[in-house]
Amino acid sequence: MARWQPNAAGRLHDAAIELFVERGFDRTSVAEIAERAGLTERTFFNHFANKRDVLFGKPAELQEQIVVREIAACADDVPALDMVVRGFQATAGEVLEALRSPAALRRQIIDSTPELQEREEGKLAALTSVIASALQARGLDAGSALLTARVGVLIKQTAEQSWVQPTERRPLRELLSEALASLRLITGQTGP
Repeated sequence: MARWQPNAAGRLHDAAIELFVERGFDRTSVAEIAERAGLTERTFFNHFANKRDVLFGKPAELQEQIVVREIAACADDVPALDMVVRGFQATAGEVLEALRSPAALRRQIIDSTPELQEREEGKLAALTSVIASALQARGLDAGSALLTARVGVLIKQTAEQSWVQPTERRPLRELLSEALASLRLITGQTGP
C-alpha cells in the first residue's frame, strides 16, 4: 500500500465520500475506505476517530474557533448578529470555500442517513452554544446571546443550502450576507 504518499487525510476523505455516495454510509466500512485510498486502517485511525469524523471532524472544530475569534475581535458598536455572521464569513474564507465541491455530496450523505442527521443536529447545537458563550463574554445577557446564536446558525444553514446547489457559483461569504439581508427585510429592519 502507498502509505507514504502525501495528503493521506485528504485521500481518505475523498475515498470515504465516494464510497458513502456509491454504497451508503451504513454499508461502507473503514477497511473499504482505507483500501480505496491506498492506505491502511491504522492510517485511517491516525486521522479520524471513526467514519463519522470524515464528515464532522476538523472543519467543524475550526469553524467554532474562527467564529469565536471573530466575535471577540469585533468592535463594540457592531450588532451581535453581525458579529456572528462575520464569524461565519471568516470561516467560509478560511475553511469552507476550499471544501465546496464535496459539500453537496456531504449534504446528500447526511440527509440520507438518520444517524448522521442526528449528529449534524448535535454539532449545530454545540456550535450554537459556543457562539452564545462568546456573545455572553462580550456582555450580552444569556437569553439574548442564545437567541442571537440560534438566528446566526439559521442564517448559516440558509446560506449553505444555497451554496451547495449545483447551479450556485457565488461564494458562501456573499450568500451569508444575502441571508442576513433577507432576515432584515422580513423583520422590517433597514440597517445593522
